[in-house]
Amino acid sequence: MRKKNPLVSVIIPTYNRGWILKKAIDSVLAQNFTDFELIVVNDGSTDNTQDILNLYKEDIIVLQQDNKGVSAARNRGIASASGLFIAFLDSDDLWLPKKLSIHVDFFNANPDALICQTEEIWVRNGLRVNPKKRHKKLSGDIFEPSLYLCLVSPSAVMIKRNLFEKTGMFDESLLACEDYDMWLRVSCRYPVYLIDIPLIIKRGGHDDQLSRSSGLDRYRIQSLKKIIDSNLLTEDQETAVIKAMKEKCTIYANGCFKRGHKKKALYYNDLVGSYLLTP
Repeated sequence: MRKKNPLVSVIIPTYNRGWILKKAIDSVLAQNFTDFELIVVNDGSTDNTQDILNLYKEDIIVLQQDNKGVSAARNRGIASASGLFIAFLDSDDLWLPKKLSIHVDFFNANPDALICQTEEIWVRNGLRVNPKKRHKKLSGDIFEPSLYLCLVSPSAVMIKRNLFEKTGMFDESLLACEDYDMWLRVSCRYPVYLIDIPLIIKRGGHDDQLSRSSGLDRYRIQSLKKIIDSNLLTEDQETAVIKAMKEKCTIYANGCFKRGHKKKALYYNDLVGSYLLTP
């Protein structure tokens, strides 16, 4: 059942995650803040996902679509959302009970903010692990550090809905790294604030994680090229992006040569040369 005029819309995109989805949903329904709607976008699952969703009856809103990928699922949820704020939860992650209330308190105290995220706890194959120093989240202007490593987790953010009108939606043409692409478009123009409290549990190590796929840098390079061509960047930002793209293209091209993909390697070497790069 859709809640009338909720403050927050929570969106869970899911595909064949019946084995883990219930805990994610339950972690949202257990929040101590209740002025929200929960939208689950079933992205063409063929497992027992629908059986899990049927357990919740009117407690959640279920949207069904053919399998189109996580970007299309998130975009479908955003288009259907009623809240002033949007919060995402990946179906393999969990929220701690004060996640929404602490976010709302932050926005009440910082009315000009458009996006903020929280710290997180990492669990791999059931064991807690400590992120490396390079994964440390920053607050404010995070654009340049984000060129080399995605420093925003979808499950950790809350966003004012109108931000998507300024930056656009998730890029459905990207099969992976769609969040890297989104946060670059956001952070080149707006500060991304950090609530330095771990309020999500990121569960990893399972075989169906997109982040475990090989060759992900080609999607990051595509995102860097897009943002250079967008005319959104300052001169200093563009210089930083070109430097990052040069590094990524060189590494990826070398890998392609080693694997015998000469044509692909030449493409990425040529891509580097198509921009005015300094040594």
